Amino acid sequence: MQTAEFVERGASIADRLTTTQAAPPWWLVLATAVAALILVGYSPLWRITRNVVTIAHEGGHALTALLTGRRLNSITLHSDTSGLTVSSGKPYGLGMILTAMAGYPSPPLLGLGFAALLGANRITLMLWTAIALLAAVLIKVRNIYGLLTVFGLGAIVFAVSWFGTDTVQAGFAYLGAWFLLLAGTRPVIELQRGRVRRWNMPRGADSDADQLARLTHIPALLWVFVFGAIAVAALVGGALLLSEAAGVCIPNVSGAECTTPALPTR
Repeated sequence: MQTAEFVERGASIADRLTTTQAAPPWWLVLATAVAALILVGYSPLWRITRNVVTIAHEGGHALTALLTGRRLNSITLHSDTSGLTVSSGKPYGLGMILTAMAGYPSPPLLGLGFAALLGANRITLMLWTAIALLAAVLIKVRNIYGLLTVFGLGAIVFAVSWFGTDTVQAGFAYLGAWFLLLAGTRPVIELQRGRVRRWNMPRGADSDADQLARLTHIPALLWVFVFGAIAVAALVGGALLLSEAAGVCIPNVSGAECTTPALPTR
C-alpha cells in the first residue's frame, strides 16, 4: 500500500469513527447470531474461541482493579483458556470485592455495549473500541502465549476494519457482539461444574465465586447465580441488535411501538 493510499484509508476510518454506517440487512444479523451460537455451543470450536472470553474476563478484573485504586501488576493467559490477573492492594474491602466480581460479567456486558454501538449503526467505532481495549490489555500481559493471543486477535480486528468491505466489517462486528453475548452463560456453567468437581479435593476451590464467598461471607453458589443472571440479562438486552439495527420490532426490549402491516385490499 502506497503512502497516499495509506493516508487516505486512515482519513476515511477517522471520518467513519464520528459518523454512522449503513445498517446491515436483517439476514446478516441473524446469520452472525447463528454462527456465534455454533462458536459457543460446539465444544471443539469453543476450546479455541473461549480465549476471547478469557481476554474479556481478565480485562474486566484489570480495569476494575485500576478503577478501585488497586495497582495492576500483570495479566497472564494460558493455553487451556484459563487466566490470572494480579493486582496489589488491601486483600479485603470494596475494591477487592469489586475486582473479584468483575471477571464473569465482563464478556456479556462488553457484548451488550457493542450491541448498543451497533444498534446506533456505529460499526467502525465498535471495531476500533475493540482494538483499543485489546491494546490496553496487551500492555499488562506478561507471558508469551498471552501476548500472541491478544496481539493476534487485535491484528484480525484491525485487518477487518482496515481492509474489509462494509459488509465484511458489519458481519465481523455483529459476530463479535453476538459471540460475547451468547458466551456469557457457558463459563458460568463451567464454573459451577468445576466447583462441584473440587468439593472433595484436599485443597479448597479458588474460583472467583469462592474468593467472593470468603470476602463477603455470602455463599459462593449465590455468586454463581449472580454471574448467570447478569449474563442472561445482557443477552436479553442484546436483542437491540435485532430491534434497532435489523428492523425486527421487539417492543418489550426496544420500547418501540410495533405497527401491523396493512393488508392488501381488492
